[in-house]
Amino acid sequence: MKARNLCGKRVKLARIEKDMKQVDLSAALSVDYDIEISQKAISRLERGVRPVNDMELVALAKLLGVTTTWLIFGDKGERGK
Repeated sequence: MKARNLCGKRVKLARIEKDMKQVDLSAALSVDYDIEISQKAISRLERGVRPVNDMELVALAKLLGVTTTWLIFGDKGERGK
């Protein structure tokens, strides 16, 4: 299966580092940014199966305390804000 995003693995790393469950991230996206992504969709995103749009990427970075550049490029981008 071809990957549908570049950021999935780093979303998972940052989420775990923040001690968040997938359901917590889903709820935070809904409450803080009015972005509806289910826990199942978060799982698919982290596995690279689900694509991510630009609004979701920005919200994920803010919630996880990382930059969008780091989410996309990893060590080549700066990690923190």
